[in-house]
Amino acid sequence: MKTFSLKPQDVSRAWYVMDASEATLGRLSTQIAAMLLGKHKPTFTKHVDGGDYIIVINAALLQVTGAKRTDKLYHRHSGFPGGLSTRTLQEQLDRDPTVVIRQAVKRMLPDNKLRDSRLQRLKIYADAEHQHAAQSPVEYKFKKEVK
Repeated sequence: MKTFSLKPQDVSRAWYVMDASEATLGRLSTQIAAMLLGKHKPTFTKHVDGGDYIIVINAALLQVTGAKRTDKLYHRHSGFPGGLSTRTLQEQLDRDPTVVIRQAVKRMLPDNKLRDSRLQRLKIYADAEHQHAAQSPVEYKFKKEVK
């Protein structure tokens, strides 16, 4: 039996909608990263971009656990001496909540030539409205945690 290898012309992509208010940041971003990679498909091949399109809604209602809203920090540096800027998670959510999810997913994807094309298939919206109804996306249901 031969080993299956997906070819770029054989890739079929589906559209999924995920609600950011249903899961915490870590669980949401790991699911998104796996689906952008295509790991949920039986045709997964590492060197071929075979993932799906992901639409994330309600990014402003993102859930986090503990005191992460005040303790988690986002750093940027301008490249000049003394150019470090720091924001808390709450400040970043107030300013632009889509950046929090995009950055978490970006850091979970492998750093290779395919990462940018995978991130282009991630659409994030702060509220419940999105403009991809024509693609007839399927709603993704998160599995409930067993405590």
